[in-house]
Amino acid sequence: MVEDTNIQENPETPAENDSTTIIEAPKVFTLEILHMIKDSQQQHGLRHGDFQRYRGYCTRRIRRLRKALKFPQGDKRHFKRRDVTVANLTGKHADEKYIHIPLISAERAWAYAMQLRQESNTEVRKKFHLVNKLRRACFYALQLQELCNTESFDARTKLECEAYVAWMHGTLHFELSLWATAGEYFKKAQVVYENLAQALPDDEQALYKAKVDELTPSLRYCAYNIGDSSNMDDLLEMRAKGLLENLDVLVNQTKNESSEGLQTIEWRNRKVTVRPEKVRLFLLSVQELDKSLEKAKSPEAKIELIENTLMDCKDAITAVKEEIKQDPKLRSVTTGQTVTGIQYLLAYLSYIRLSRTLERNMCLVEQAKANFEDPNQGKAKTAIEGKRVRPQDLTRLFEIILQNITEMQQISGMEDDSKYQKEIEVLALGFKAFRCYYIALTLVDMKKWKEAVALYERSMKYASEAMKSNPPKQYNLSADLPKLISTIDGCKFSAHAYSVLEDDNSEDSIFTSKAQKSTKPLYERLSQYKEDQSLNTKNPNVYKLTPEMQPIPCKPLFFDLALNYVEMPSLEDKLQSPGKKGAASISGFVKGFLGWGGNK
Repeated sequence: MVEDTNIQENPETPAENDSTTIIEAPKVFTLEILHMIKDSQQQHGLRHGDFQRYRGYCTRRIRRLRKALKFPQGDKRHFKRRDVTVANLTGKHADEKYIHIPLISAERAWAYAMQLRQESNTEVRKKFHLVNKLRRACFYALQLQELCNTESFDARTKLECEAYVAWMHGTLHFELSLWATAGEYFKKAQVVYENLAQALPDDEQALYKAKVDELTPSLRYCAYNIGDSSNMDDLLEMRAKGLLENLDVLVNQTKNESSEGLQTIEWRNRKVTVRPEKVRLFLLSVQELDKSLEKAKSPEAKIELIENTLMDCKDAITAVKEEIKQDPKLRSVTTGQTVTGIQYLLAYLSYIRLSRTLERNMCLVEQAKANFEDPNQGKAKTAIEGKRVRPQDLTRLFEIILQNITEMQQISGMEDDSKYQKEIEVLALGFKAFRCYYIALTLVDMKKWKEAVALYERSMKYASEAMKSNPPKQYNLSADLPKLISTIDGCKFSAHAYSVLEDDNSEDSIFTSKAQKSTKPLYERLSQYKEDQSLNTKNPNVYKLTPEMQPIPCKPLFFDLALNYVEMPSLEDKLQSPGKKGAASISGFVKGFLGWGGNK
Protein backbone atom coordinates (compact mmCIF):
# COMPACT_ATOMS: atom_id res chain seq x y z
CA MET A 1 0.00 0.00 0.00
CA VAL A 2 1.01 3.60 -0.49
CA GLU A 3 2.07 5.75 2.43
CA ASP A 4 2.53 9.49 2.07
CA THR A 5 4.35 11.41 4.78
CA ASN A 6 4.02 15.19 4.71
CA ILE A 7 5.74 17.77 6.90
CA GLN A 8 3.81 20.82 8.01
CA GLU A 9 4.32 23.68 10.40
CA ASN A 10 2.59 23.88 13.77
CA PRO A 11 0.20 26.85 13.68
CA GLU A 12 0.12 27.06 17.46
CA THR A 13 3.77 28.06 17.81
CA PRO A 14 4.12 31.23 19.93
CA ALA A 15 4.90 34.36 17.96
CA GLU A 16 7.84 35.30 20.17
CA ASN A 17 9.59 32.02 19.42
CA ASP A 18 11.79 32.49 16.33
CA SER A 19 12.25 28.76 15.67
CA THR A 20 9.41 26.96 13.87
CA THR A 21 8.26 23.69 15.40
CA ILE A 22 7.99 20.92 12.78
CA ILE A 23 5.65 18.05 13.46
CA GLU A 24 4.95 14.98 11.41
CA ALA A 25 1.51 14.62 9.87
CA PRO A 26 -0.35 11.35 10.32
CA LYS A 27 0.32 8.63 7.81
CA VAL A 28 -2.15 8.33 4.95
CA PHE A 29 -2.93 4.76 3.83
CA THR A 30 -4.49 3.37 0.68
CA LEU A 31 -6.59 0.23 1.04
CA GLU A 32 -7.70 -1.34 -2.25
CA ILE A 33 -10.66 -3.18 -0.77
CA LEU A 34 -12.09 -4.70 -3.95
CA HIS A 35 -8.71 -5.97 -5.16
CA MET A 36 -7.92 -7.41 -1.77
CA ILE A 37 -11.15 -9.34 -1.24
CA LYS A 38 -11.33 -10.57 -4.86
CA ASP A 39 -7.79 -11.95 -4.71
CA SER A 40 -8.52 -13.68 -1.41
CA GLN A 41 -11.81 -15.12 -2.67
CA GLN A 42 -10.29 -16.49 -5.86
CA GLN A 43 -7.37 -18.09 -4.04
CA HIS A 44 -9.28 -19.60 -1.12
CA GLY A 45 -12.34 -21.42 -2.35
CA LEU A 46 -14.75 -19.10 -4.11
CA ARG A 47 -13.38 -19.99 -7.53
CA HIS A 48 -15.32 -23.23 -6.98
CA GLY A 49 -18.09 -21.81 -4.76
CA ASP A 50 -16.64 -23.28 -1.52
CA PHE A 51 -17.75 -20.71 1.06
CA GLN A 52 -16.82 -22.91 4.01
CA ARG A 53 -13.19 -22.98 2.91
CA TYR A 54 -13.17 -19.20 2.49
CA ARG A 55 -14.71 -18.74 5.94
CA GLY A 56 -11.99 -20.89 7.46
CA TYR A 57 -9.34 -18.81 5.71
CA CYS A 58 -10.86 -15.59 7.11
CA THR A 59 -10.80 -17.04 10.65
CA ARG A 60 -7.13 -17.98 10.36
CA ARG A 61 -6.30 -14.64 8.82
CA ILE A 62 -7.85 -12.70 11.70
CA ARG A 63 -5.97 -14.86 14.19
CA ARG A 64 -2.66 -14.19 12.44
CA LEU A 65 -3.34 -10.46 12.24
CA ARG A 66 -4.11 -10.14 15.93
CA LYS A 67 -1.04 -12.17 16.82
CA ALA A 68 1.27 -10.16 14.56
CA LEU A 69 -0.12 -6.84 15.81
CA LYS A 70 -0.11 -8.03 19.44
CA PHE A 71 -3.78 -7.16 19.64
CA PRO A 72 -5.39 -10.21 21.30
CA GLN A 73 -8.89 -10.38 22.77
CA GLY A 74 -8.14 -11.48 26.32
CA ASP A 75 -6.02 -14.47 27.30
CA LYS A 76 -6.45 -18.26 27.16
CA ARG A 77 -9.02 -18.32 29.98
CA HIS A 78 -10.91 -15.07 29.60
CA PHE A 79 -12.32 -13.24 26.58
CA LYS A 80 -12.13 -9.49 26.46
CA ARG A 81 -13.38 -7.85 23.30
CA ARG A 82 -11.04 -5.36 21.63
CA ASP A 83 -12.19 -3.43 18.58
CA VAL A 84 -9.92 -1.43 16.29
CA THR A 85 -10.04 2.29 17.03
CA VAL A 86 -8.70 5.44 15.39
CA ALA A 87 -5.82 5.51 17.88
CA ASN A 88 -4.44 2.30 16.34
CA LEU A 89 -4.21 4.01 12.95
CA THR A 90 -2.48 7.20 14.11
CA GLY A 91 0.72 7.98 15.93
CA LYS A 92 4.18 6.48 15.67
CA HIS A 93 2.97 2.87 15.86
CA ALA A 94 0.25 3.27 13.24
CA ASP A 95 -0.14 0.23 11.01
CA GLU A 96 -2.56 -0.27 8.12
CA LYS A 97 -2.97 -3.94 9.07
CA TYR A 98 -5.35 -2.87 11.83
CA ILE A 99 -7.94 -1.93 9.23
CA HIS A 100 -7.77 -5.45 7.80
CA ILE A 101 -9.36 -6.87 10.97
CA PRO A 102 -12.88 -5.40 10.51
CA LEU A 103 -12.72 -6.02 6.75
CA ILE A 104 -11.84 -9.71 7.13
CA SER A 105 -14.42 -10.03 9.94
CA ALA A 106 -17.13 -8.72 7.60
CA GLU A 107 -15.96 -11.13 4.91
CA ARG A 108 -16.07 -14.05 7.36
CA ALA A 109 -19.62 -13.27 8.40
CA TRP A 110 -20.70 -12.83 4.76
CA ALA A 111 -19.08 -16.14 3.75
CA TYR A 112 -20.90 -17.90 6.61
CA ALA A 113 -24.17 -16.38 5.41
CA MET A 114 -23.57 -17.57 1.83
CA GLN A 115 -22.75 -21.04 3.15
CA LEU A 116 -26.05 -21.06 5.07
CA ARG A 117 -27.88 -19.94 1.91
CA GLN A 118 -26.69 -23.10 0.16
CA GLU A 119 -27.82 -25.22 3.11
CA SER A 120 -31.17 -23.42 3.57
CA ASN A 121 -32.63 -25.16 0.55
CA THR A 122 -33.18 -28.26 2.68
CA GLU A 123 -33.30 -26.70 6.19
CA VAL A 124 -35.66 -23.74 6.47
CA ARG A 125 -34.49 -22.68 9.96
CA LYS A 126 -31.07 -21.75 8.62
CA LYS A 127 -32.70 -18.80 6.85
CA PHE A 128 -32.84 -16.94 10.21
CA HIS A 129 -29.21 -17.80 10.94
CA LEU A 130 -28.31 -16.44 7.47
CA VAL A 131 -29.98 -13.08 8.18
CA ASN A 132 -28.20 -12.78 11.52
CA LYS A 133 -24.82 -13.38 9.90
CA LEU A 134 -25.53 -10.75 7.26
CA ARG A 135 -26.44 -8.28 10.03
CA ARG A 136 -23.12 -9.10 11.69
CA ALA A 137 -21.34 -8.49 8.35
CA CYS A 138 -23.07 -5.10 8.06
CA PHE A 139 -21.97 -4.23 11.60
CA TYR A 140 -18.30 -4.86 10.75
CA ALA A 141 -18.71 -3.01 7.45
CA LEU A 142 -20.02 0.07 9.28
CA GLN A 143 -17.10 -0.20 11.70
CA LEU A 144 -14.77 -0.28 8.69
CA GLN A 145 -16.46 2.79 7.22
CA GLU A 146 -16.13 4.72 10.47
CA LEU A 147 -12.38 4.08 10.51
CA CYS A 148 -11.86 4.84 6.80
CA ASN A 149 -13.63 8.20 7.01
CA THR A 150 -10.79 9.59 9.12
CA GLU A 151 -7.76 11.49 7.84
CA SER A 152 -5.66 8.34 7.93
CA PHE A 153 -7.00 7.16 4.56
CA ASP A 154 -7.08 8.74 1.13
CA ALA A 155 -10.09 9.45 -1.12
CA ARG A 156 -9.84 6.18 -3.02
CA THR A 157 -10.14 4.14 0.17
CA LYS A 158 -13.16 6.17 1.26
CA LEU A 159 -14.88 5.56 -2.08
CA GLU A 160 -14.19 1.84 -2.01
CA CYS A 161 -15.43 1.63 1.58
CA GLU A 162 -18.67 3.47 0.67
CA ALA A 163 -19.31 1.05 -2.17
CA TYR A 164 -18.49 -2.00 -0.03
CA VAL A 165 -20.84 -0.94 2.76
CA ALA A 166 -23.62 -0.19 0.27
CA TRP A 167 -23.18 -3.60 -1.36
CA MET A 168 -23.23 -5.40 2.01
CA HIS A 169 -26.42 -3.59 3.11
CA GLY A 170 -27.99 -4.28 -0.26
CA THR A 171 -27.27 -7.99 0.19
CA LEU A 172 -28.94 -7.95 3.62
CA HIS A 173 -32.08 -6.17 2.39
CA PHE A 174 -32.20 -8.45 -0.62
CA GLU A 175 -32.45 -11.47 1.70
CA LEU A 176 -35.13 -9.67 3.73
CA SER A 177 -37.12 -9.09 0.50
CA LEU A 178 -37.00 -5.32 1.01
CA TRP A 179 -36.69 -4.73 -2.71
CA ALA A 180 -36.82 -0.92 -2.83
CA THR A 181 -34.17 -0.43 -0.15
CA ALA A 182 -31.99 -3.20 -1.61
CA GLY A 183 -32.20 -1.59 -5.05
CA GLU A 184 -31.14 1.77 -3.65
CA TYR A 185 -28.10 0.27 -1.94
CA PHE A 186 -27.10 -1.74 -5.02
CA LYS A 187 -27.45 1.30 -7.25
CA LYS A 188 -25.39 3.37 -4.85
CA ALA A 189 -22.60 0.79 -4.97
CA GLN A 190 -22.84 0.62 -8.76
CA VAL A 191 -22.60 4.40 -9.16
CA VAL A 192 -19.55 4.58 -6.88
CA TYR A 193 -17.77 1.77 -8.70
CA GLU A 194 -18.49 3.38 -12.09
CA ASN A 195 -17.07 6.73 -11.01
CA LEU A 196 -14.13 5.05 -9.33
CA ALA A 197 -13.31 3.15 -12.53
CA GLN A 198 -13.31 6.39 -14.51
CA ALA A 199 -10.94 8.02 -12.04
CA LEU A 200 -8.40 5.18 -12.12
CA PRO A 201 -5.85 4.28 -14.84
CA ASP A 202 -6.82 1.94 -17.67
CA ASP A 203 -5.05 -1.10 -16.26
CA GLU A 204 -7.11 -0.98 -13.04
CA GLN A 205 -10.56 -0.39 -14.49
CA ALA A 206 -11.40 -3.97 -15.51
CA LEU A 207 -12.11 -5.23 -11.97
CA TYR A 208 -14.46 -2.34 -11.12
CA LYS A 209 -16.32 -2.64 -14.41
CA ALA A 210 -16.77 -6.35 -13.74
CA LYS A 211 -18.24 -5.52 -10.32
CA VAL A 212 -20.68 -3.07 -11.94
CA ASP A 213 -21.84 -5.80 -14.32
CA GLU A 214 -22.18 -8.19 -11.38
CA LEU A 215 -24.64 -5.85 -9.64
CA THR A 216 -26.87 -5.42 -12.71
CA PRO A 217 -28.90 -8.69 -12.35
CA SER A 218 -29.70 -7.93 -8.71
CA LEU A 219 -30.95 -4.47 -9.65
CA ARG A 220 -33.18 -5.90 -12.36
CA TYR A 221 -34.64 -8.44 -9.96
CA CYS A 222 -35.40 -5.71 -7.42
CA ALA A 223 -37.09 -3.61 -10.11
CA TYR A 224 -39.09 -6.64 -11.22
CA ASN A 225 -40.36 -7.29 -7.69
CA ILE A 226 -41.23 -3.64 -7.16
CA GLY A 227 -43.31 -3.72 -10.32
CA ASP A 228 -42.44 -0.26 -11.74
CA SER A 229 -39.39 -1.09 -13.80
CA SER A 230 -39.79 1.72 -16.36
CA ASN A 231 -38.57 4.58 -14.21
CA MET A 232 -36.79 2.48 -11.64
CA ASP A 233 -33.27 2.93 -13.02
CA ASP A 234 -33.45 6.73 -13.13
CA LEU A 235 -35.00 6.91 -9.66
CA LEU A 236 -32.41 4.65 -8.12
CA GLU A 237 -29.54 6.52 -9.77
CA MET A 238 -30.83 9.86 -8.48
CA ARG A 239 -31.21 8.49 -4.99
CA ALA A 240 -27.80 6.85 -5.08
CA LYS A 241 -26.14 10.12 -6.03
CA GLY A 242 -28.03 11.87 -3.28
CA LEU A 243 -27.00 9.27 -0.70
CA LEU A 244 -23.34 9.98 -1.39
CA GLU A 245 -22.99 13.73 -0.97
CA ASN A 246 -19.23 13.99 -1.43
CA LEU A 247 -19.03 11.69 -4.48
CA ASP A 248 -17.63 14.31 -6.87
CA VAL A 249 -15.10 15.57 -4.33
CA LEU A 250 -13.76 12.08 -3.63
CA VAL A 251 -13.60 11.20 -7.32
CA ASN A 252 -11.60 14.36 -8.10
CA GLN A 253 -9.21 13.62 -5.25
CA THR A 254 -8.74 10.08 -6.56
CA LYS A 255 -7.97 11.38 -10.05
CA ASN A 256 -5.40 13.81 -8.69
CA GLU A 257 -3.73 11.13 -6.58
CA SER A 258 -3.57 8.68 -9.46
CA SER A 259 -2.15 11.32 -11.83
CA GLU A 260 0.49 12.36 -9.28
CA GLY A 261 1.53 8.80 -8.46
CA LEU A 262 1.62 7.56 -12.07
CA GLN A 263 2.80 9.05 -15.32
CA THR A 264 0.39 8.84 -18.23
CA ILE A 265 1.48 9.13 -21.83
CA GLU A 266 -0.65 9.21 -24.97
CA TRP A 267 0.12 7.16 -28.07
CA ARG A 268 -2.13 6.74 -31.08
CA ASN A 269 -5.11 8.45 -29.38
CA ARG A 270 -4.90 6.22 -26.32
CA LYS A 271 -3.54 6.93 -22.87
CA VAL A 272 -0.96 4.54 -21.45
CA THR A 273 -0.12 4.43 -17.73
CA VAL A 274 3.54 4.09 -16.74
CA ARG A 275 4.34 2.41 -13.43
CA PRO A 276 8.00 1.24 -13.35
CA GLU A 277 10.53 3.89 -12.47
CA LYS A 278 12.93 2.71 -15.19
CA VAL A 279 10.28 3.24 -17.83
CA ARG A 280 9.50 6.76 -16.60
CA LEU A 281 13.16 7.75 -16.71
CA PHE A 282 13.54 6.21 -20.15
CA LEU A 283 10.56 8.13 -21.56
CA LEU A 284 12.00 11.35 -20.20
CA SER A 285 15.32 10.60 -21.90
CA VAL A 286 13.51 9.88 -25.19
CA GLN A 287 11.95 13.34 -25.10
CA GLU A 288 15.42 14.85 -24.78
CA LEU A 289 16.87 12.63 -27.52
CA ASP A 290 15.27 14.55 -30.39
CA LYS A 291 16.83 17.79 -29.19
CA SER A 292 20.24 16.13 -28.95
CA LEU A 293 19.90 14.70 -32.46
CA GLU A 294 19.18 18.15 -33.85
CA LYS A 295 22.38 19.47 -32.30
CA ALA A 296 24.49 16.54 -33.54
CA LYS A 297 26.09 17.34 -36.89
CA SER A 298 27.78 14.11 -38.00
CA PRO A 299 26.04 10.76 -38.54
CA GLU A 300 28.53 9.11 -36.16
CA ALA A 301 27.39 11.33 -33.27
CA LYS A 302 23.74 10.57 -34.02
CA ILE A 303 24.42 6.82 -34.13
CA GLU A 304 26.12 6.95 -30.74
CA LEU A 305 23.19 8.82 -29.15
CA ILE A 306 20.61 6.43 -30.58
CA GLU A 307 22.52 3.32 -29.52
CA ASN A 308 22.67 4.57 -25.92
CA THR A 309 18.91 5.12 -26.02
CA LEU A 310 18.36 1.62 -27.39
CA MET A 311 20.21 0.11 -24.43
CA ASP A 312 17.95 2.03 -22.02
CA CYS A 313 14.90 0.93 -24.03
CA LYS A 314 15.93 -2.70 -23.63
CA ASP A 315 16.09 -2.27 -19.83
CA ALA A 316 12.66 -0.57 -19.81
CA ILE A 317 11.07 -3.42 -21.77
CA THR A 318 12.59 -5.92 -19.35
CA ALA A 319 11.16 -3.96 -16.38
CA VAL A 320 7.65 -4.03 -17.88
CA LYS A 321 7.84 -7.77 -18.54
CA GLU A 322 9.00 -8.40 -14.96
CA GLU A 323 6.10 -6.34 -13.62
CA ILE A 324 3.65 -8.40 -15.68
CA LYS A 325 5.06 -11.59 -14.17
CA GLN A 326 5.24 -10.43 -10.56
CA ASP A 327 2.36 -8.00 -9.97
CA PRO A 328 -0.97 -9.85 -9.57
CA LYS A 329 -2.92 -6.63 -10.03
CA LEU A 330 -2.00 -6.60 -13.70
CA ARG A 331 -4.06 -9.75 -14.27
CA SER A 332 -7.83 -9.77 -14.47
CA VAL A 333 -9.56 -11.66 -11.69
CA THR A 334 -12.37 -12.89 -13.89
CA THR A 335 -10.47 -14.04 -16.97
CA GLY A 336 -6.95 -14.56 -15.71
CA GLN A 337 -5.55 -12.75 -18.75
CA THR A 338 -3.20 -9.79 -18.77
CA VAL A 339 -5.07 -6.52 -18.98
CA THR A 340 -4.84 -4.41 -22.12
CA GLY A 341 -3.12 -1.39 -20.54
CA ILE A 342 0.17 -3.07 -19.72
CA GLN A 343 0.18 -4.80 -23.10
CA TYR A 344 -0.26 -1.43 -24.79
CA LEU A 345 2.64 -0.02 -22.80
CA LEU A 346 4.81 -2.95 -23.87
CA ALA A 347 3.75 -2.42 -27.49
CA TYR A 348 4.61 1.28 -27.21
CA LEU A 349 8.10 0.53 -25.90
CA SER A 350 8.62 -2.05 -28.65
CA TYR A 351 7.60 0.55 -31.22
CA ILE A 352 10.10 3.03 -29.77
CA ARG A 353 12.87 0.43 -29.93
CA LEU A 354 12.15 -0.52 -33.54
CA SER A 355 11.59 3.05 -34.76
CA ARG A 356 14.84 4.22 -33.14
CA THR A 357 16.65 1.24 -34.64
CA LEU A 358 15.29 2.26 -38.03
CA GLU A 359 16.48 5.81 -37.42
CA ARG A 360 19.95 4.48 -36.53
CA ASN A 361 20.04 2.46 -39.76
CA MET A 362 19.10 5.56 -41.75
CA CYS A 363 22.10 7.31 -40.21
CA LEU A 364 24.23 4.39 -41.38
CA VAL A 365 22.81 4.85 -44.88
CA GLU A 366 23.64 8.54 -44.76
CA GLN A 367 27.15 7.71 -43.65
CA ALA A 368 27.54 5.12 -46.42
CA LYS A 369 26.32 7.51 -49.14
CA ALA A 370 29.23 9.81 -48.35
CA ASN A 371 31.60 7.07 -49.53
CA PHE A 372 29.37 5.65 -52.26
CA GLU A 373 30.75 5.00 -55.74
CA ASP A 374 28.02 5.41 -58.32
CA PRO A 375 28.63 3.14 -61.34
CA ASN A 376 26.52 5.45 -63.53
CA GLN A 377 28.81 8.39 -62.81
CA GLY A 378 32.00 6.36 -62.88
CA LYS A 379 33.46 8.07 -59.83
CA ALA A 380 32.86 8.23 -56.11
CA LYS A 381 31.97 11.07 -53.83
CA THR A 382 34.44 12.37 -51.30
CA ALA A 383 35.41 9.39 -49.20
CA ILE A 384 35.79 9.34 -45.45
CA GLU A 385 38.81 7.40 -44.17
CA GLY A 386 39.51 6.32 -47.77
CA LYS A 387 36.82 3.63 -47.77
CA ARG A 388 34.67 3.08 -50.85
CA VAL A 389 31.09 1.83 -50.54
CA ARG A 390 29.64 -0.38 -53.25
CA PRO A 391 25.96 -0.67 -54.19
CA GLN A 392 25.87 -4.11 -52.53
CA ASP A 393 26.61 -2.49 -49.15
CA LEU A 394 23.71 -0.07 -49.42
CA THR A 395 21.44 -2.91 -50.57
CA ARG A 396 22.31 -4.81 -47.40
CA LEU A 397 21.46 -1.79 -45.23
CA PHE A 398 18.04 -1.44 -46.83
CA GLU A 399 17.45 -5.18 -46.33
CA ILE A 400 18.03 -4.65 -42.59
CA ILE A 401 15.65 -1.66 -42.63
CA LEU A 402 12.92 -3.77 -44.25
CA GLN A 403 13.43 -6.43 -41.56
CA ASN A 404 12.85 -3.72 -38.92
CA ILE A 405 9.64 -2.68 -40.67
CA THR A 406 8.44 -6.30 -40.71
CA GLU A 407 9.00 -6.47 -36.94
CA MET A 408 7.06 -3.22 -36.52
CA GLN A 409 4.11 -4.80 -38.34
CA GLN A 410 4.22 -7.79 -35.98
CA ILE A 411 4.16 -5.85 -32.69
CA SER A 412 1.81 -7.63 -30.29
CA GLY A 413 -1.45 -5.74 -29.88
CA MET A 414 -1.15 -3.69 -33.09
CA GLU A 415 -2.33 -6.34 -35.56
CA ASP A 416 -5.90 -5.00 -35.60
CA ASP A 417 -4.95 -1.31 -35.91
CA SER A 418 -5.64 -0.77 -39.63
CA LYS A 419 -4.33 2.80 -39.67
CA TYR A 420 -1.05 1.77 -38.08
CA GLN A 421 -0.63 -1.15 -40.49
CA LYS A 422 -1.30 1.17 -43.44
CA GLU A 423 1.44 3.55 -42.32
CA ILE A 424 3.93 0.71 -41.97
CA GLU A 425 3.03 -0.61 -45.44
CA VAL A 426 3.75 2.83 -46.95
CA LEU A 427 7.14 2.84 -45.21
CA ALA A 428 7.87 -0.61 -46.60
CA LEU A 429 7.04 0.52 -50.16
CA GLY A 430 9.36 3.52 -49.88
CA PHE A 431 12.33 1.51 -48.65
CA LYS A 432 11.67 -1.26 -51.17
CA ALA A 433 12.06 1.37 -53.89
CA PHE A 434 15.52 2.29 -52.58
CA ARG A 435 16.51 -1.37 -52.23
CA CYS A 436 15.52 -2.12 -55.85
CA TYR A 437 17.44 0.96 -57.02
CA TYR A 438 20.70 -0.17 -55.43
CA ILE A 439 20.20 -3.73 -56.65
CA ALA A 440 19.88 -2.25 -60.17
CA LEU A 441 23.14 -0.36 -59.65
CA THR A 442 24.77 -3.65 -58.65
CA LEU A 443 23.56 -5.21 -61.92
CA VAL A 444 24.83 -2.19 -63.88
CA ASP A 445 28.25 -2.76 -62.36
CA MET A 446 28.04 -6.37 -63.60
CA LYS A 447 27.02 -5.22 -67.13
CA LYS A 448 23.62 -6.94 -66.84
CA TRP A 449 21.65 -4.23 -68.54
CA LYS A 450 18.32 -5.97 -69.07
CA GLU A 451 18.05 -7.05 -65.43
CA ALA A 452 19.00 -3.54 -64.33
CA VAL A 453 16.22 -2.02 -66.47
CA ALA A 454 13.70 -4.42 -64.89
CA LEU A 455 14.83 -3.42 -61.38
CA TYR A 456 14.61 0.27 -62.29
CA GLU A 457 11.02 -0.28 -63.41
CA ARG A 458 10.14 -2.04 -60.17
CA SER A 459 11.80 0.67 -58.10
CA MET A 460 9.81 3.29 -60.01
CA LYS A 461 6.60 1.35 -59.30
CA TYR A 462 7.25 1.13 -55.53
CA ALA A 463 8.20 4.81 -55.32
CA SER A 464 5.06 5.92 -57.19
CA GLU A 465 2.79 3.83 -54.95
CA ALA A 466 4.45 5.23 -51.85
CA MET A 467 4.04 8.81 -53.07
CA LYS A 468 0.34 8.27 -53.70
CA SER A 469 -0.16 7.12 -50.07
CA ASN A 470 1.50 10.21 -48.52
CA PRO A 471 4.59 8.73 -46.79
CA PRO A 472 5.44 9.98 -43.28
CA LYS A 473 7.93 12.83 -42.96
CA GLN A 474 9.93 11.39 -40.05
CA TYR A 475 12.35 9.46 -42.32
CA ASN A 476 12.47 12.11 -45.14
CA LEU A 477 10.73 9.76 -47.57
CA SER A 478 8.45 12.50 -48.87
CA ALA A 479 11.53 14.47 -49.96
CA ASP A 480 13.77 11.58 -51.06
CA LEU A 481 11.28 9.65 -53.18
CA PRO A 482 10.76 12.41 -55.82
CA LYS A 483 14.54 12.69 -56.17
CA LEU A 484 14.76 8.94 -56.57
CA ILE A 485 12.11 8.95 -59.31
CA SER A 486 13.94 11.62 -61.29
CA THR A 487 17.24 9.75 -60.88
CA ILE A 488 15.69 6.47 -62.05
CA ASP A 489 14.42 8.12 -65.24
CA GLY A 490 17.95 8.94 -66.40
CA CYS A 491 19.49 5.67 -65.21
CA LYS A 492 16.78 3.60 -66.89
CA PHE A 493 17.35 5.17 -70.33
CA SER A 494 21.10 4.79 -69.95
CA ALA A 495 20.81 1.09 -69.09
CA HIS A 496 18.33 0.58 -71.90
CA ALA A 497 20.77 2.13 -74.39
CA TYR A 498 23.59 -0.13 -73.25
CA SER A 499 21.23 -3.08 -73.55
CA VAL A 500 20.40 -2.21 -77.19
CA LEU A 501 24.07 -1.84 -78.06
CA GLU A 502 24.80 -5.21 -76.50
CA ASP A 503 22.05 -6.84 -78.60
CA ASP A 504 23.45 -5.29 -81.83
CA ASN A 505 26.96 -6.48 -81.11
CA SER A 506 25.79 -9.97 -80.13
CA GLU A 507 24.69 -10.62 -83.74
CA ASP A 508 28.32 -10.25 -84.93
CA SER A 509 29.95 -11.49 -81.82
CA ILE A 510 32.99 -12.68 -83.79
CA PHE A 511 34.22 -9.14 -84.21
CA THR A 512 33.68 -8.01 -80.64
CA SER A 513 34.13 -11.05 -78.46
CA LYS A 514 37.35 -10.88 -76.51
CA ALA A 515 36.85 -14.41 -75.19
CA GLN A 516 37.11 -15.97 -78.69
CA LYS A 517 40.18 -13.94 -79.51
CA SER A 518 42.06 -15.14 -76.48
CA THR A 519 40.93 -18.75 -76.26
CA LYS A 520 39.84 -20.25 -79.61
CA PRO A 521 42.69 -21.08 -82.04
CA LEU A 522 42.37 -20.52 -85.78
CA TYR A 523 41.73 -24.16 -86.73
CA GLU A 524 38.51 -24.17 -84.60
CA ARG A 525 37.06 -21.10 -86.39
CA LEU A 526 38.01 -21.74 -90.02
CA SER A 527 34.40 -21.27 -91.15
CA GLN A 528 34.30 -17.74 -89.67
CA TYR A 529 35.96 -14.67 -91.12
CA LYS A 530 37.76 -12.44 -88.68
CA GLU A 531 40.56 -9.96 -89.05
CA ASP A 532 42.73 -11.06 -86.21
CA GLN A 533 45.86 -8.94 -85.89
CA SER A 534 47.35 -11.40 -83.47
CA LEU A 535 47.99 -13.84 -86.36
CA ASN A 536 50.70 -11.51 -87.65
CA THR A 537 52.61 -11.61 -84.39
CA LYS A 538 55.41 -14.00 -83.45
CA ASN A 539 53.02 -16.16 -81.42
CA PRO A 540 49.90 -16.56 -83.57
CA ASN A 541 46.99 -18.46 -82.14
CA VAL A 542 46.74 -20.98 -84.99
CA TYR A 543 47.00 -24.37 -83.39
CA LYS A 544 47.76 -25.66 -79.98
CA LEU A 545 51.02 -27.52 -80.48
CA THR A 546 50.99 -29.35 -77.21
CA PRO A 547 47.78 -31.38 -77.25
CA GLU A 548 45.92 -31.97 -74.08
CA MET A 549 46.19 -35.28 -72.28
CA GLN A 550 43.43 -37.77 -73.11
CA PRO A 551 42.58 -41.05 -71.45
CA ILE A 552 43.20 -44.25 -73.55
CA PRO A 553 42.61 -47.97 -72.86
CA CYS A 554 45.42 -49.53 -70.87
CA LYS A 555 47.43 -52.58 -72.28
CA PRO A 556 48.49 -55.37 -69.85
CA LEU A 557 52.18 -55.97 -69.22
CA PHE A 558 51.90 -59.81 -69.90
CA PHE A 559 49.31 -62.51 -70.50
CA ASP A 560 49.17 -65.44 -68.00
CA LEU A 561 48.56 -68.37 -70.42
CA ALA A 562 50.59 -71.08 -68.62
CA LEU A 563 47.91 -71.75 -66.06
CA ASN A 564 45.66 -73.21 -68.74
CA TYR A 565 48.18 -76.10 -69.30
CA VAL A 566 48.98 -76.98 -65.69
CA GLU A 567 47.77 -80.47 -64.55
CA MET A 568 46.93 -80.72 -60.85
CA PRO A 569 48.14 -83.89 -58.99
CA SER A 570 45.60 -86.51 -57.88
CA LEU A 571 44.80 -86.88 -54.17
CA GLU A 572 42.76 -90.08 -54.28
CA ASP A 573 45.43 -92.15 -52.50
CA LYS A 574 45.26 -89.77 -49.61
CA LEU A 575 41.57 -90.36 -49.10
CA GLN A 576 39.97 -93.63 -47.84
CA SER A 577 36.60 -94.97 -48.85
CA PRO A 578 33.80 -94.70 -46.23
CA GLY A 579 33.16 -98.48 -46.05
CA LYS A 580 36.71 -99.51 -45.17
CA LYS A 581 37.28 -100.51 -41.54
CA GLY A 582 39.66 -98.47 -39.58
CA ALA A 583 39.40 -95.78 -42.08
CA ALA A 584 40.76 -92.66 -40.76
CA SER A 585 38.55 -89.71 -40.74
CA ILE A 586 39.45 -86.44 -42.20
CA SER A 587 40.07 -85.04 -38.71
CA GLY A 588 42.42 -87.89 -38.00
CA PHE A 589 44.23 -87.27 -41.24
CA VAL A 590 44.63 -83.66 -40.33
CA LYS A 591 45.87 -84.54 -36.84
CA GLY A 592 48.37 -86.99 -38.22
CA PHE A 593 49.47 -84.61 -40.86
CA LEU A 594 50.07 -81.88 -38.27
CA GLY A 595 51.90 -84.35 -35.99
CA TRP A 596 49.97 -83.89 -32.79
CA GLY A 597 47.42 -86.75 -32.82
CA GLY A 598 47.08 -90.53 -33.55
CA ASN A 599 48.92 -93.68 -32.30
CA LYS A 600 52.63 -94.21 -32.80
